[in-house]
Amino acid sequence: MLRLRSKLLSGALSAALVAVGAVAFAPVTSARVDPAFYQAPPESMPGMPGSIVRMEPMRGAPLGASAYRVLYRSTDPSNQPILVSGVVVIPAGDPPKGSRPIIAWAHPTTGVVSDCAPSQARFVFQTMMGLRDMVRRGYIVVATDYPGLGTPGPHPYLVGNSEARAVLDSVRAVRNMPQAAAGDRYAVWGHSQGGQAALFAGALAKEYAPELQLVGVAVAAPATDLQTLLRDDADTDGGRNITAMTLWSWSKVFHLPLNNVIEPGAMPAVDALSNECIESPLDMLERSRSQRPLREQFLRVDDITQVEPWHSLLLENISGTLPPDIPVFVAQGDADRLVLPAVTQAYVQRLCRAGSKVQYMSMPGVKHGLAGADSALAAVAWMAGRFDGQQAPDSCGSAFN
Repeated sequence: MLRLRSKLLSGALSAALVAVGAVAFAPVTSARVDPAFYQAPPESMPGMPGSIVRMEPMRGAPLGASAYRVLYRSTDPSNQPILVSGVVVIPAGDPPKGSRPIIAWAHPTTGVVSDCAPSQARFVFQTMMGLRDMVRRGYIVVATDYPGLGTPGPHPYLVGNSEARAVLDSVRAVRNMPQAAAGDRYAVWGHSQGGQAALFAGALAKEYAPELQLVGVAVAAPATDLQTLLRDDADTDGGRNITAMTLWSWSKVFHLPLNNVIEPGAMPAVDALSNECIESPLDMLERSRSQRPLREQFLRVDDITQVEPWHSLLLENISGTLPPDIPVFVAQGDADRLVLPAVTQAYVQRLCRAGSKVQYMSMPGVKHGLAGADSALAAVAWMAGRFDGQQAPDSCGSAFN
């Protein structure tokens, strides 16, 4: 579930912990950003969600596109104003028919501290799966960092409603950039944690951003069922890693103690993992070493998913169904050992029963870390069909009876 950041590759947590294979480095595309960019005085925080506090140009976007690092206004799940950062990529040339469609990219896990923001990464453009294809087709791409990544934390890791607001307000932010010539039609595309963010954004869109027109949601190996994820992966390195980051983040977001659920001797490893971002293969190996103590001692409870208040919080962050008029694309690797294929298929069946049109794509031999990269061309083509007004394909009547 972990995507590599800064000096950054394209992998994921399973790439770090389940050995999905080597990933090649790409050329440096963006200089390290001044941390002051992400800081703003409290008086600048109130304002319309999606309004921009500041932005600065970035180098290295593909196909001659213009790119900007942005700091924009959003809200937390309590409707309190917050600031969120991200990246906007605008294709070169004149917009088609006067305005450009927008694709909001929702990134997979990069870490849970502010230094792990994708917009700070040297390889930020390589981390947006399908970016070249999206730009080539004339779509604006906006990639939120999510709250607490880049901007001061805590980062509400895997808190769907928080992620969703950041995604939807990133689309609004694009529309507040005159040079973007952005229309009101958009799609959301996300992998892993970003798949959860995309699905929550789809569910919240009509209520939170009714002025925008969502044409579809595309996801790869989405984290749809956090209870099952934490329970079924409890005895794996990847599962312990995700559980450690989730508990650490939520303890700060929801002001919960950890000493009743985590062994005291495990806290140094939990703190270390939660303060690391993965920047290179060497860092992935270091992170793997950091979590080794958790094999010997970690949780003080047999099943964290059944212990309150964690049980209720996990239930609140399970992805729900979407309005049936919003089509969905779901890609899943059948060799994924982090987000299990059966869990994703069960979610697809829920969507089908709720009346959604779902195109399901199974990828033989693909593990979790490469699900976004390996499905990107298909996902972008599917989104292009939605922007073009084509009838959405539907797997519900065939693969999921």
